[in-house]
Amino acid sequence: AILTENYILNKFLGICPFLGVSKKLNTAVGMSAAVIFVMALSTAVTYPINGLLVKCDLEYLQTIVFILVIAALVQFVEIVLKKYMPALYSALGIYLPLITTNCAVLGVVLLNIDKGYGFAQSMFNSVGAGLGFMLAMVMFAGVRERMESCDIPKFMQGLPITLVAASLVSVSFLGFTGIVETIFG
Repeated sequence: AILTENYILNKFLGICPFLGVSKKLNTAVGMSAAVIFVMALSTAVTYPINGLLVKCDLEYLQTIVFILVIAALVQFVEIVLKKYMPALYSALGIYLPLITTNCAVLGVVLLNIDKGYGFAQSMFNSVGAGLGFMLAMVMFAGVRERMESCDIPKFMQGLPITLVAASLVSVSFLGFTGIVETIFG
């Protein structure tokens, strides 16, 4: 979940905050910490809820129920950040409530179920996915901060160079797949 199955760079989930919040390192770290917390907590809360849904033969409600749980948890994080870390709350701006619709958070919860993980495996996968999210965000924030000092042609400034840089970072993570396959066969 951190390197070879990175949710941003391999599964392409969570691209909105990846492109939107990765301009500065401190906001990337703050957003990543919030996402790790929400991923882990949402997994811990949705796992028993899913068991109840399965028992009642209501699996078709998973997505709706999980989105509601994630939205409630994000509201909790937003209240805590606003009260105890107002600078980070302001820096994250609109991207903080967007964690609710961050497909990486929902993707982790749903993929844990699809892969048949137990509770402990789901928690490890969720924390690993969050750490992978943080790794991608911090790396890309560093790349973007370095690009600010570069002389970029006018037609490539802004979104075009950001997308090119994002694709290069993503391709670099594909190398980890080959290493893991060589080691673990």
